[in-house]
Amino acid sequence: MRKNGLDFRVLLALLVLVLVAGAVALVTIGGQSGENAKREQALAHHFDAAAVLEPARPAPALALRNYLGQPVNIDSYKGKVVLVTFLYTTCPDICPLITSDLRVALNEMGPKLASKVQIIAVSVDPRVDTPKSVAAFLARHGMTGRMKYLIGSAKELARVWKAWGVGSEQDANQPQFVNHTGIVYGITASGKRLTLYAASFQPKEIVHDVPLLAAL
Repeated sequence: MRKNGLDFRVLLALLVLVLVAGAVALVTIGGQSGENAKREQALAHHFDAAAVLEPARPAPALALRNYLGQPVNIDSYKGKVVLVTFLYTTCPDICPLITSDLRVALNEMGPKLASKVQIIAVSVDPRVDTPKSVAAFLARHGMTGRMKYLIGSAKELARVWKAWGVGSEQDANQPQFVNHTGIVYGITASGKRLTLYAASFQPKEIVHDVPLLAAL
């Protein structure tokens, strides 16, 4: 997403408000039963995330190939905390910011806690996210081997964007840019989508929340 002064701040604020409202709506629709639901509710007020999605529900399907051509399926990371975000390699502002802050968060966790985390990025621009450009992007931001960056055709990616509630649209006035949802989802070790972080999150928020997500 382009950072265009007031326009960016307004869009970001609206996004967070809509998602928080959606979380409240989920609570009114119905609850969960069992010990896991009770634990999620007990921990909900302890997260530093911008929003906690209650009740937590299984993460949407996410199975694509990474920039190396290897298949990646979010289901294979059960037992780990998964952080899912949506980027493109020529993004001038939000994507580098998110990537940089995720790197800082991993560094601040230390090796033991970081080993319990998997970061997945999904392309929001199949035009520019080629194996070569993704490899360069990851190297530039110190995330080679630390982030699974998934690419695919426009049709394949569109299915994932829809499932995850992410918007992606080529800018009408500056077509080299993509207006897209800049967020990070936190997935529990049991595979539920529970927390949401705005693009402007602080690394310490994720460092604080990872042990809680790992316990659920």
